[in-house]
Amino acid sequence: MNKEQHENIALITGASAGIGLELTRKLLSEDWQVVALNRSDFPADEMSIQEAVKSGRLRMYKTADLADYVGLRQTLEEIKSKEKRIDILFNNAGGSFPELSYSKQGREKHYELMTVVPYIILMELKELIKSSRLKTVINTSSSALKFTKEFNIEILERPKTFRKLIGPYATSKLALSLWTQAVAPQLAEDDIKIRSVDPGSNNTLRKGKDSGLPLIVKPLMKLFFSPPTHGAGKLYEGALGEHRNETGVFLLKGQVAPLKFKDHAMNVLERIHAIYEQEYLQRHF
Repeated sequence: MNKEQHENIALITGASAGIGLELTRKLLSEDWQVVALNRSDFPADEMSIQEAVKSGRLRMYKTADLADYVGLRQTLEEIKSKEKRIDILFNNAGGSFPELSYSKQGREKHYELMTVVPYIILMELKELIKSSRLKTVINTSSSALKFTKEFNIEILERPKTFRKLIGPYATSKLALSLWTQAVAPQLAEDDIKIRSVDPGSNNTLRKGKDSGLPLIVKPLMKLFFSPPTHGAGKLYEGALGEHRNETGVFLLKGQVAPLKFKDHAMNVLERIHAIYEQEYLQRHF
């Protein structure tokens, strides 16, 4: 068995900036191979990243919009045709939008991008995960989910109101953690473990990009929030730390935490599985 067969391989969505970029740096520094599913390019002026790309240890697959099933399907098919296995899938891509907007499929965009798409990616790459050694899935969640006061599928897909951060963003992250819990027994049949992880409060502001954060949060973020290395560390610990043998759990500050509205977990899973089967698999784009 050669060295390449011994090396661990992680797939990270949203790996070109913020927490995803810091996680990419960390894993590369520990001799992992990283498969990146990105919307944008890696920093061109960072030598270690560019060297990893040249050597093939960092492989990038691009799609303009993860929430657009046409591009997503093409990119996932390319990954499946070129990659041999995935030890850890980090479903990390996301963000908060400044206003109510909808995906090309007609659902609220936070929900599409951060609840539905991670499930599609998991289902499509499941065989690559099964053929690996670590067989782990980490979904990036958020402590913002605690602000959710009302919860049902209709609110997720077509919200009646919009509030930055504590509106659709928070409910979508809660829904992500709920389906993570619900799908765990099914994945366990293939020895796959799945957890959702809050990466904590990180300063992920980017110049020239509307973050979708409430005005009061932006100065607080600059002053008091941790750099994205903190969030990357939390995701890394969530994957490989003390809870590595647990499945279906939500990790908050490194500890297993309860979820609100957990009686809705199976409803969320059934709905997004129906979207996957009826829209992603059956439609010919």
